[in-house]
Amino acid sequence: MNTLLITGAGSGIGRELARQAALTGATVMATDINEATLAETNQLAGGKLQTHRLDVADAAAIEAFAAMIIPTLHPEKPLILINNAGVALGSGPFATTDLADFEWLLNINLWGVIRMTKAFLPYMQQHNRGQIVNISSVFGLAGVENQSAYCTAKFGVRGFSDVLRMELLGTGISVTCVHPGGIKTNIAAAARIGKGGFVTETMHKQGAASFAAAAKTTPARAAEIILAGVARRKARVLIGNDARQIEWITRLFPTRYVSIIKSQIQKAFNFSDER
Repeated sequence: MNTLLITGAGSGIGRELARQAALTGATVMATDINEATLAETNQLAGGKLQTHRLDVADAAAIEAFAAMIIPTLHPEKPLILINNAGVALGSGPFATTDLADFEWLLNINLWGVIRMTKAFLPYMQQHNRGQIVNISSVFGLAGVENQSAYCTAKFGVRGFSDVLRMELLGTGISVTCVHPGGIKTNIAAAARIGKGGFVTETMHKQGAASFAAAAKTTPARAAEIILAGVARRKARVLIGNDARQIEWITRLFPTRYVSIIKSQIQKAFNFSDER
């Protein structure tokens, strides 16, 4: 049986990963910055989780957490680290995106992944076993307008995962990179409105509503697909038809996809370049 360490387990995909993994009898350590929602996750999992408050944007907190957790791990139970925690930002074009907002998102969505991996990889290497699962996005397959910070982070997660996979070839440690499409979570509704002033409260609500309408996959189904991919030690996991379509377009048209996807977005949401 494995030990799963999941970040961002207070809601969405992370909550379902923790709940479903606990049902299999695995040891599950669920972390989140929000203790209230994390407690709800534990309740849904029948109280079977080990819960810990953790801010993945806080480097010192991650170091302290790893120092506390690693001595409690059992070498006979391979550690599966699932770097799931993430946030979204509504900021408009890069030209109007405040760098403080950009840095805020990278610190969670990219540096959180890097720091957690840095903290727990030595333990995996010591025992030559384990798995690193990094949650990227379809925005780690294709660059999409008005998502400069998010795409930068998710492309970074993808590249980081590929590097780790190459460096760990021939060892007992595997790396899985996950690319979800639209998942019915609250990530869009909870997105931070950028300081640049481009995105208004009305635009934010409209964007969240559009995302909710377009998202087809439930968190429960996404978690099922991820855990199945983890069990098979797959290198890449795509979630949803939208993810498969975007991967197909970017493979066939590695540069032209930009204009193709832009046209599709304009048709789907019935807007032009005008604000």
